[in-house]
Amino acid sequence: MTANYGRTISIRGSIVDVLFPRELPEPRSLLKADENRQIALEVVTYLSCQVVRTIALNSTQGLARGSRVVDTGHSLQVPVGKANLGRMFNVFGETIDGRKPLSNQKLRSLHAHPVPLSDRATTTDIFLTGIKAIDLLAPLEKGGKAGLFGGAGVGKTVLITELIYNVVSRYQGVSIFCGIGERSREGEELYREMEEAGVLNNTVMVFGQMNESPGVRFRVGHAALTMAEYFRDELHQDVLLTIDNIFRFIQAGSEVSGLMGHLPSRVGYQPTLATELAELEERICNTASGSITSIQAVYVPADDMSDPAAVHTFSHLSASIVLSRKRVSEGLYPAIDPLQSDSKMLTPQVVGDRHYRIAQAVRQTLANYEELKDIIAMLGLEELAQSERQIVYRARRLERFLTQPFFTTEQFTSYEGKTVKLEDALNGCDRILNDEFSDRPEQSLYMIGSVDELSD
Repeated sequence: MTANYGRTISIRGSIVDVLFPRELPEPRSLLKADENRQIALEVVTYLSCQVVRTIALNSTQGLARGSRVVDTGHSLQVPVGKANLGRMFNVFGETIDGRKPLSNQKLRSLHAHPVPLSDRATTTDIFLTGIKAIDLLAPLEKGGKAGLFGGAGVGKTVLITELIYNVVSRYQGVSIFCGIGERSREGEELYREMEEAGVLNNTVMVFGQMNESPGVRFRVGHAALTMAEYFRDELHQDVLLTIDNIFRFIQAGSEVSGLMGHLPSRVGYQPTLATELAELEERICNTASGSITSIQAVYVPADDMSDPAAVHTFSHLSASIVLSRKRVSEGLYPAIDPLQSDSKMLTPQVVGDRHYRIAQAVRQTLANYEELKDIIAMLGLEELAQSERQIVYRARRLERFLTQPFFTTEQFTSYEGKTVKLEDALNGCDRILNDEFSDRPEQSLYMIGSVDELSD
């Protein structure tokens, strides 16, 4: 088969228009430009019966009008299989960890259809993480999607790293980390932390870095998902897919949309925001043979939960874990807001009556404490009735019990990391609600695992 050649007729930043006199390439096809075929272009739309508009996936430096372009005949592809474990990739499927490149790897296209509804698993299981605040108040769904919402510097990446550590050591599955718009420093640190924690051999890392083109950042999520689907469908394994940060995916889509000349929608976002997010999210699901459970960090611009990026992401999630700047300022880590965080799993039918009852009692106590804070600030704790004071004491002890030392932050905090069983978390909260520790200082419950650690 003879190659299909075209030539560039217009270059505007990352947008390149290409004339194909003989035959138009398929949408989403990968084109290679310049003499050495170093510049990768992805077909985005057709402008006429002979011209396609593409977005460059790397620098267009050296590209000129009239440069020859070849249609590869396929879309972007990445290697899949067990050889990927312990390695770090870019969106083109090339290794970027400085080690020997992969050879003779099976390749798969980045673009796939979601699993049909008839093939999806209908059972619901809880995905235990070993983190008290999550397992108790916002339990994750196996094969579901959980969002970590928070502004800058509230601990999203730390929490994601800890979840990878806990899950790889607890489940015999595979973890895939996808960094969308990550700083290269964060990627390098994460790689070393994984190596030191001994979980790198069960982890695949895929990065589209902050300094790369919007086209790369827009497609890197699909690259990680393609690798995850292979482990689920062909090797029948449970996969944890962590994405940091889904907002950067939306942001990259907004940049691509602006470059394409589309009219912006609300707050300047792309008009296709909902469709693009759904294309990615709907591929994350459970089948009879395996599951992909996704935990996604979601940057919330200016801590505004009504931002369209946050609102559209919310609609896809089975659990929402909201990180609070107020709790960070109080030194309560992980800074999970117990009143805003929620999960559709937290029903008596799924988690059982005892878990549901304790979680609701914890929420109610903390909500009552929140209402009393204004009175305490104005009049002082002494002006409250005895029953209200009891609520305050319980709530402050619960807040401290829901803190937890992480393995991945041992060198910063000097606290030894701990995973906590769900039963231990339930017992601890139940005993605090029954005033068993009213004679102990509230600080004794700070940064412990189970309440059994309290010395008599």
